[in-house]
Amino acid sequence: MKKQPPTFRQQDKFIVADRCKPLIEASDAHQLKLYGLARAGYPGTPLSASDLPGLLSLAVWDAPKNQSWGLKTHCNEGIELAFLESGSLIFEAEKVYSLKPGDMAITRPWQPHSLGDPNITPSRLHWIILDVGVRKPHQKWQWPRWLILDPEDLKQLTTLLRQNENPVWSAGNEIADCFKKIAQVLKGSQNSLQISRLTILINELFLSLYESLKNRRMKLMPELITSHRTVELFLQSLSEDQELLNREWTIASMADYCHLGVTHFTRLCKTLSNMTPMQYLNNQKIEAAAMMIQQKPELSMTEIAFRCGFNSSQYFATIFKHFRGTTPKAYKNSRQL
Repeated sequence: MKKQPPTFRQQDKFIVADRCKPLIEASDAHQLKLYGLARAGYPGTPLSASDLPGLLSLAVWDAPKNQSWGLKTHCNEGIELAFLESGSLIFEAEKVYSLKPGDMAITRPWQPHSLGDPNITPSRLHWIILDVGVRKPHQKWQWPRWLILDPEDLKQLTTLLRQNENPVWSAGNEIADCFKKIAQVLKGSQNSLQISRLTILINELFLSLYESLKNRRMKLMPELITSHRTVELFLQSLSEDQELLNREWTIASMADYCHLGVTHFTRLCKTLSNMTPMQYLNNQKIEAAAMMIQQKPELSMTEIAFRCGFNSSQYFATIFKHFRGTTPKAYKNSRQL
């Protein structure tokens, strides 16, 4: 059976690890030029298992005209640096940003983001996606062994990236030059010399990134790397995503999704919401149902029950009355007055 990519925090639908399929299709249709190396289904010439392990995608696109596609809200399986060399591009990560030449977007594996509004505009975009072995904020980062920064520098870089989730920065000349040099190497044929050059340039890129972030003296937020933060993001995603909400959750599966033990997860959920995990889940389902009753009065209560993840209309009515103090039908009638 083909292994499915991991699922991440959602917004308006299930978000899985992105494979940039629209970009691949646009490249195949010659709507833009794409140079890159990749593995795990990302766009680009496939890397061998021994070449730069942990590197998921290293590429550049050159879109000379407006495109008919965009990259909808998604997450990646690693830390992503994306540098806009020329043109303009709409980037969204909780807030909407209009990227200008010289801007760099940094996204962590748990940060949903999109490109295009909804389509891509003329632009030249470079990026690298590097798997650091994490999917949630509280997990420990594991950098590839070929990234040979001084251990203390790498530790500090990790702290700077983990404890600040600001997604958009000015790249600066050194980072821009690294991306441009990488693009030149990517245009060549794949061989051991190319991989050696890319190894050096990627190390230079992350060293430049470390120096840039360190010199900004930015405020660090240790609370961003706690299991508390992981559960907070999960609960938020349940309130935002109907499809995620409708999964057949158990307390164990919710804890596993957050990479936490059941007891720890339950305690954090109670702290954040003053409800047990199942109480919070049902409460969010009822909130979604109440909204649906208001917005889609043509639906029957049975249809709403199933759309909100309940297996029977009777159980739905019982839970609805518990949280709302009235039956779904009476609630509907009160909204129509």
